[in-house]
Amino acid sequence: MVGRETERSSRPNCRRYLSTLHSRLNMELNPADLKVFLNHVYEFKKGVRRMVLYTTHKRYEAFAVNRLTSQRIKFIVQPVDGERINLYFGCDECIEAIRLLVHRPLNQLTPEEDFMLGAMLGYDICVQCRRYCGRKQRKMAS
Repeated sequence: MVGRETERSSRPNCRRYLSTLHSRLNMELNPADLKVFLNHVYEFKKGVRRMVLYTTHKRYEAFAVNRLTSQRIKFIVQPVDGERINLYFGCDECIEAIRLLVHRPLNQLTPEEDFMLGAMLGYDICVQCRRYCGRKQRKMAS
């Protein structure tokens, strides 16, 4: 009997704690905004993707980094501007290639670097070829 009474009396504290925690998280993090990130992590863990590029607001960086670190997933954070980041994560080989490949904003990549990144991310290869040819032709014309 004593055990049950103690268990019951601690439940309101637990509920109050969870409610407070939920309120604080909602103020800092919007679960809807993180749904895409969590889906990317799920797909990576299931082998659907080998690498992911996730662009998000800086306020989600700590959450994302903690999640990736706790699941032992390799990642790189790249600032986009004052408010956003690019978060690359995936298998070791892909992340090492990103370290060597992406040293500037994505819009400043060469056509070849852009093609490689798109291919690594699993984008449609025919679309990547058209994109590469278009970018290369524009670069040669200028």
